[in-house]
Amino acid sequence: MLTAFTAGLLLITISELGDKTFFIAVILAMKHSRQLVFIGVSAALAAMTILSVIFGKIVSFLPQNYLNYAEIFLFLAFGIKLLYEASKMSAFTSDAEVVDEAKEVVEKADLQRKSKTPLAIFIEAFTLTLVAEWGDRTQIATIALAASYNPMGVATGAVLGHIICTAMAVVSGRMIAGRISERQLTFAGGCLFLIFGVVAAVEGI
Repeated sequence: MLTAFTAGLLLITISELGDKTFFIAVILAMKHSRQLVFIGVSAALAAMTILSVIFGKIVSFLPQNYLNYAEIFLFLAFGIKLLYEASKMSAFTSDAEVVDEAKEVVEKADLQRKSKTPLAIFIEAFTLTLVAEWGDRTQIATIALAASYNPMGVATGAVLGHIICTAMAVVSGRMIAGRISERQLTFAGGCLFLIFGVVAAVEGI
């Protein structure tokens, strides 16, 4: 339980900082009520986590050998990919591209939204986050973790990690965003995925 909780917490906290959903929360919080944005974004990420964990639990009924090989491959592949991306980044690489994508998503949603009621703001935050997070590598990694570890521990750790990142984005995201090193976060994420891959390989032997 503790191992699953720690794995879920570390995976999300390190991977989601500076991610597209992080900046969507930052931009929304600059325009609307921070409380509403926090609730909407957190609810979407929690829902996504629970769905991923449920799917991971279903996947766990597959033959253990295939499951173990798939888990090792996914974690190592993500780790190598992130380390390669980090090696290509300058030490001064900014997250301008990710921020621009997040701005574009929010601006499109604002144009389509006719109402500014609290419910409308909540729905916007929830929907934008859910769509941005769908198919993300952290979702796939959460599924892989839930297939091999205690699903309740993974879900609790991952949801807490999302809440921490969302709170940081909503409360002081603008200040934090300028201090985030995309290269360092990408490198840390790559190392974390490689560690999970090694652990999966050792446990599978």
